[in-house]
Amino acid sequence: MTETKNPKICVLGLDCAAPELLFGDPHLKNTRGLMERGTWGRLESIIPPITVPAWMCMATSQDPGSLGVYGFRNRANHTYTGLSFVNSSSVREPTIWDHLARHGKRSIVMGLPPSYPLRPIEGIRIGCFLTPDAARGEFTYPPEVGNEIRALVGGYPVDVHEFRTDDKARLRDQVFEMSHKHWKVVRWLLAQKEWDYFHYVDIGLDRVHHGFWDSFDSLHIHYRQGNPFEKVIPEYYLWLDGQIGAVKDMLGENAILLVVSDHGAQRLDGGFAVNEWLIQEGLLVVTEMPDEVTPFAKLKVDWAKTRVWSEGGYYARIFLNVEGREPRGVIPAQNYDAFRDEIKRKLEALTDPQGRPLNSLVFKPEQIYRTVRNVAPDLIVHFGGLYWRSIGSVGHGRLHVEENDTGPDACNHAQFGAFLLHAPGFEPRGEYEGMHLLDIAPTLLDLAGYPVPPSMQGRSLRSRSRSGVGALRQD
Repeated sequence: MTETKNPKICVLGLDCAAPELLFGDPHLKNTRGLMERGTWGRLESIIPPITVPAWMCMATSQDPGSLGVYGFRNRANHTYTGLSFVNSSSVREPTIWDHLARHGKRSIVMGLPPSYPLRPIEGIRIGCFLTPDAARGEFTYPPEVGNEIRALVGGYPVDVHEFRTDDKARLRDQVFEMSHKHWKVVRWLLAQKEWDYFHYVDIGLDRVHHGFWDSFDSLHIHYRQGNPFEKVIPEYYLWLDGQIGAVKDMLGENAILLVVSDHGAQRLDGGFAVNEWLIQEGLLVVTEMPDEVTPFAKLKVDWAKTRVWSEGGYYARIFLNVEGREPRGVIPAQNYDAFRDEIKRKLEALTDPQGRPLNSLVFKPEQIYRTVRNVAPDLIVHFGGLYWRSIGSVGHGRLHVEENDTGPDACNHAQFGAFLLHAPGFEPRGEYEGMHLLDIAPTLLDLAGYPVPPSMQGRSLRSRSRSGVGALRQD
């Protein structure tokens, strides 16, 4: 049986790209050209909209519950010993490049997290920001590709050093330096290596947003007009636009090109000290209250009296101390549902410093995921719709804080990222509403002429359009 020819697929991932900036800046000529000839729009991300596991959810078309990965850190078991870090072995579902390998196709996957430890693929894999120092060890599969990259660009940075910093000049320079090297490698790989599927994730945009959103967004609480870093974000988008244009010229008109982000970005109005609140409510009991800001892991928790605790981050993970599940559980198992509902109502009723509703979103995992694997949070909370960060430390003396407790951070993630698809002969074109991150992998497989595995949770944009799911926006 002779297999029909399939177009190449090139995915340019822009981590954290905000649709309002990507689509709204008239200076981004290459982006606007693709918008005129392709299909584009906001892309609804997963809950929570976090880099890990969002890129792997996109690549597998599986939600976080089905992957059993709910963020960078997850409970490994029901003990109280804290959270374990995700790595490449945490994701066991087949990716789009695994499916393509079954058709004899080769892939290049660069910087897509989590990719460490490096797992062999049919093609080339280059480590993401979770990879240890590339100068001291292997950061590619196969290893010899790393030597070629070093010969091309010298030292290869997988990330910028300490991107949560007040040294904005250093951060700006390091992000651009990293990005120049990455995109040089991208063009070299596209031109010199064999591939049918190519997927690169630019982490620099995420670092620029987290470092400079307060310098850019006039609605941010820390914004100062005329500050010296006000143009860093638009300058980086302009730089990326040039790289997108260069790749588009290399690909020609017969390849499928997708520019996509895993989530968006928005200002950070502050942080909510969730464990401090739980202590005030009598739900978290400590044997002594710290007299300085203290990470949760260093608190002296009385687990025999504690019913609820939480972990900080972009969103809050709420855990219940359940009898028969946790080692010293105190909530009777038969009361679990009623007690969880009570905590959910309390979280939804939280207010901002002025006493106005915080409008937090509180989710039960089993209601938003097809399957719930491994140890999921009992509740997932987006404080203030992610305009507020979850602060896990204790000792602030107040519930609402302006600063992040893990280092300076100017923005939070937003629920909607962006997608921009250029595929020869594909209709509809124009702005499309209703696309979900889980629809990406089936869309790419379908447009390139491959069967879509029934295990994928999303639907191809082509089949969605035919069935009336989602629609072109009519102005």
